[in-house]
Amino acid sequence: MVKEFSLRINRRAYKVRAYEDEPLLWVIRERLRLTGTKFGCGIGLCGACTVLMDGKAVRSCQVQVKDAVGKEIVTIEGIPSDHPVKRAWIKHQVPQCGYCQTGQIMEVYAMMLENPRPNRQQIVQRLSSHLCRCGTYPRILKAVESLLKENKT
Repeated sequence: MVKEFSLRINRRAYKVRAYEDEPLLWVIRERLRLTGTKFGCGIGLCGACTVLMDGKAVRSCQVQVKDAVGKEIVTIEGIPSDHPVKRAWIKHQVPQCGYCQTGQIMEVYAMMLENPRPNRQQIVQRLSSHLCRCGTYPRILKAVESLLKENKT
C-alpha cells in the first residue's frame, strides 16, 4: 500500500509517497532524484548505496522507507564539495570508473565522525565490505591516510 512519508535528507524535509517496504535507495534515487547514491547489488554486499542515517553508515538498499522516518539521512549530495574527504579523493585521483566511490566516501565520512583518528587496520577493516571492481583500493587507502595527516588536531 502506498503511503506518504516525511523524510529528512541532507538537512531538508521531504514528503514522498512510497510503499512501506520500498527500499530507501529507490526512494532517494527514483522518487527524490538524488542520484549520487548508487545501486550496486541490491542485497547490501557491495556498499555502493551507502548513506548515513543518524550519523551511521547504512546500506540504503536494505532499509525500508518506513524505517527511515524520523531519522537524519545524509547522501553524497549532502556533503559539501569542498569537504576534506572529497578533496582527498580528488587529490589522490581515487576513482577509476567512479561507480562505487560515493559509497566509499560515505563510509569514510561516517568513520571519521565516529573516530577521527582511525589506524590503518581500522580503515582497512571498515572499508573491507565495499567492493570496487576497478581495484582502486590502494588509492582509497592513500586518500584516507592523507586525511589523517591533515587532521592532526
